[in-house]
Amino acid sequence: MRTWTVLVWLAVAAAGCGGNTAEEAAAPAAAVEPRPNFVVLFADDLGYGDLGSYGHPYNRTPHLDALAAAGQRWTDFYVASPVCSPSRGALLTGRLPVRTGLYGERIGVYFPNDPGGFPDRETTLAETLSAQGYRTGIFGKWHLGDANAAWPTRHGFDEWLGLPYSNDMDDVGQPDFDDLMAISLSGDNDGMAAAMSVRAERYAAPKLEYWNVPLYASKRTDDGFADETIERPADQRTLTRRYTEAAIEFMQASGDAPFFVYLPYTMPHTPLFRSDAFTERSLGGRYGDVIEELDWSVGEIVKALTELGKLDNTLVLFTSDNGPWLTMRTEGGRAGLLRHGKGTTFEGGVRVPAIFSWPGRLAPGVVSELGSTLDLYVTLTLLAGVDSNAGVDGYDLSPVLLQNLESPRREMPYYRNGTLYAYRLGQWKAHFITEGAYRQPPERTEHDVPELYHLLDDPSERFNVAAQQPDVLAEIEAAVAAHTAGLTRLPPEFDRRLVALMDSAEGG
Repeated sequence: MRTWTVLVWLAVAAAGCGGNTAEEAAAPAAAVEPRPNFVVLFADDLGYGDLGSYGHPYNRTPHLDALAAAGQRWTDFYVASPVCSPSRGALLTGRLPVRTGLYGERIGVYFPNDPGGFPDRETTLAETLSAQGYRTGIFGKWHLGDANAAWPTRHGFDEWLGLPYSNDMDDVGQPDFDDLMAISLSGDNDGMAAAMSVRAERYAAPKLEYWNVPLYASKRTDDGFADETIERPADQRTLTRRYTEAAIEFMQASGDAPFFVYLPYTMPHTPLFRSDAFTERSLGGRYGDVIEELDWSVGEIVKALTELGKLDNTLVLFTSDNGPWLTMRTEGGRAGLLRHGKGTTFEGGVRVPAIFSWPGRLAPGVVSELGSTLDLYVTLTLLAGVDSNAGVDGYDLSPVLLQNLESPRREMPYYRNGTLYAYRLGQWKAHFITEGAYRQPPERTEHDVPELYHLLDDPSERFNVAAQQPDVLAEIEAAVAAHTAGLTRLPPEFDRRLVALMDSAEGG
């Protein structure tokens, strides 16, 4: 279905095909409605059950809850990967990681000093909107390559303030990524266990000096780029506030131009840091403090939009890049009633909270239609007046957002690394492979007969009904065959570094 924007333009075009009457010629021209602004707020490792509006009893999130009450709270919204870098790449391209190469079979995400990064062959949401006159800014974690050529300002963003990767990388005094890979390749299990033990201790009692992660700023200029290292190590206590302030300054400086603000928070990825104003403020410990500071940030963004007179012309989305990191225990968040968390293709790993707000435009309520971050590329570019859905895996969600209609998305593939582990068709989900993550059960099992769950009756995936529903399994398997037949896969970008290390080891 076309969006309201496209329909309006078609109506105007059709009206212009005939001659004008004298009355029409004398009538004043109708005001041209400005193109909408877009604000995407993207938490890191936030679980499905971590917000008040999604059932958490102690995390106080009044700003997000108000946004959900006045807008749409989606119950069945998915990311394209249960870990960070592939998920972010999919949001920005609208394409599955296996289609873009932004995944790894052996290495799950980008690490510091990676020689690669976001490939030039891919087009980002920022690039498409920028070509339409949008100002584009990213304020937060990038994690799609830290080489200069991979920075977001090289891929469609006018401005960037943020970290190039996760806040637990650049672990001071510990083996770096290449060293850890060498230890792993050598089979030194004791050395790997010792390194992981130190990491766990640092997560439990984090100090700023434990991680040497940099805070960068970059802007596109008439003759290139202006890049700057703001500080290293970054003062992680201030990141949520600084991202928020920079995003607001960007919106204020946009004038009459439409803007796209992408605010991928560093938190609540561990190590957890929050400002003094939120320290020991919540009932939920350090994790609760961090969540409540994110909620404060959302409130500040909405307040700024209101003061600028742009709230009614701005689509705002708050969501997360994947499920909670459960091995962090009380510091890792919760997936609510969903099974498992980050790293897995159980619902807790890939189903995320999603709150949409657009006052006066959205049909408010709780939405249980299927949606995904994969769909943002198509949806936002169509709302901006661009038909850019060729070669993407997303759908236009505007029929749901604006007209309270059914979602065009009927299916959802669940990939882990480059392998299809599960597939959802309507209310049914089949698991072809089940496996825990981060040394948690269950052990990897390839199922001769896929496990089958009815997600409306059983969102926790407790009751396998495959034996009772052979026809449903056959439908899903046919859907998977159609999906894979239309998929051109690229080699995994993240593994190139490992291949080079292995070649070096063999050559040595």
